[in-house]
Amino acid sequence: MNTNFKRILSFAANDFKRNEGISIAAIFVLVVTIMLVTGLVFFQGTAGYLTSQIRDKIDITAYFVDGTAEQDVLAVKDKILSMSPNITGIEYISKDQALANFNEKHQDNSVLTKALQEVGDNPFLPALNITTNGNPDQFAQVSNILQTSDFSNLIDKVDFSQKKDTIEKVYSITTRINVFGIIFGILLVIVAFLVVLNTVKLGIESSKEEISTMRIVGASDGFIRGPFIIQGIMYGVIAFIISFILSALAAAFLSSNIAVVLPGFSMLHFFLANWWLFVLIQLGFGVGVGAASALIVVKKYLSI
Repeated sequence: MNTNFKRILSFAANDFKRNEGISIAAIFVLVVTIMLVTGLVFFQGTAGYLTSQIRDKIDITAYFVDGTAEQDVLAVKDKILSMSPNITGIEYISKDQALANFNEKHQDNSVLTKALQEVGDNPFLPALNITTNGNPDQFAQVSNILQTSDFSNLIDKVDFSQKKDTIEKVYSITTRINVFGIIFGILLVIVAFLVVLNTVKLGIESSKEEISTMRIVGASDGFIRGPFIIQGIMYGVIAFIISFILSALAAAFLSSNIAVVLPGFSMLHFFLANWWLFVLIQLGFGVGVGAASALIVVKKYLSI
């Protein structure tokens, strides 16, 4: 058993060196395809951050009747959280805080500032700003709870109806982005597999006479497949090492440029926080495609 395995390793190493040009070509193709898959992971991470930022800015607001005590509003907040597990965030805005936010936002607008001064008293109502994962149905559910529960008498209005169209459009866009990423990823994997398959095929075809000779002398199918599968694994491991280094360099180099477009998002931080995911995808893809390609192609010649 050990002797056969050593022979298989020896044959694999010799073929790797003998077909150096084809080996380099196969590794190059794997590196390119792994980097394309890695780019898709970066895209998903960037898109995920962007969609989360958009969804965090989409909320509905429940305005309470003027004069509602703060403890009553906070009690409603706790009840809503217990009744609707889909809520991702809920913020209490007091009358004074609402007035301060308005003044800060419109401090350069003299018309609005003057109009507010003419009103005299604070016209704002205490409120709860509520966010979910962006699904319009979940916003509708929260809105119904607010307006039909036993504390509905405290609610002056809920602005879901005014924001419904915007919420639906945002949810549609973010959903399409995720679906596009999945579909593009599947197509990319299929194309990459076919390209690598044909590249590995060139190397194995150059050894078809050896395969025929081994079949004549009675070598088992496993012994014949072994060197080529190990070569495929070697291609994958080497391609993974190169791709991982390139990914780290790309993340470090592009991080500052991406941060200009998406403030708060660091590609380097995303890479470091998810390094295990990149290892899993790159190593799994490289070794898996390399070995599977070799296994599929060599099977063709086992009937010789």
